[in-house]
Amino acid sequence: MALPAIPVAVKAAILAAKDERTRTAVLTLVAGIVLAIVLPILLLFSVLLAPMGGLLGFMSGEETEMLAAIRGEYGLDQYITDADYLEADAVDYSGVSFSDGQTEVTYYNQMDSRWKDLPYGVGTIGRTGCGPTALAMAVSSLTGTLIDPVEMSAWAFENGYEADGNGSYHALIPEGAAHFGLTAEGRTVDDSQRIVDALASGKLVIAIMGPGHFTKSGHFIVLRGVTAEGDILVADPVSVRRSEQAWSLGIILTEARKNAGAGGPFWILSP
Repeated sequence: MALPAIPVAVKAAILAAKDERTRTAVLTLVAGIVLAIVLPILLLFSVLLAPMGGLLGFMSGEETEMLAAIRGEYGLDQYITDADYLEADAVDYSGVSFSDGQTEVTYYNQMDSRWKDLPYGVGTIGRTGCGPTALAMAVSSLTGTLIDPVEMSAWAFENGYEADGNGSYHALIPEGAAHFGLTAEGRTVDDSQRIVDALASGKLVIAIMGPGHFTKSGHFIVLRGVTAEGDILVADPVSVRRSEQAWSLGIILTEARKNAGAGGPFWILSP
């Protein structure tokens, strides 16, 4: 069943929304309306024609794909890939740090065996906890007070930054940083020189990335330094392998979320 007016209306409503919580509310409302309109008709046809096939056909149809695409476009889904899961699963990352950048970074991995299965809202730290894990690295490294992903995830959930099992609202980064004693400055892809200068001066930058080298959906990482050649060092909350690589600034800028909330997709953090 095609509902041609719905994609246009949803897109307009999403664009009008000014923050992630409003966008999520709009998506939830639209999903409810679609189901309320379509399900009674679908159930009737299911009984008459194909009892098991009807629901499956609907759930993989245009409307479901459209809603999933919009969620992904706005970075509302932050899931790790199966490959990342296998790389990091059941490893204890105690004592890991990176000192090849301008600031030594205490490394945390969301899939660490000590906390990967612990809850983050209705999800787990391992599956959707990249935001609190990235912020925990930045706070621990810049303040000298160690705050691990368990403590940060609990704080984020208790203060409303966990996005209903899909990751974290982008506001977690600037507002969480301020709560833990850091200064946060939101920047866009047009501020590349400011970002590089901040890294060169020893500041850290948290970025929300889109599909590409780091994720298939949305993913928070820490930019932790810049090399003499101008490449960017990162601390990826789910991959030591990627954290040990230097990345071209072009990749970081191209794959960062262009429509991030809370002043992003980059937040420069300093004590």
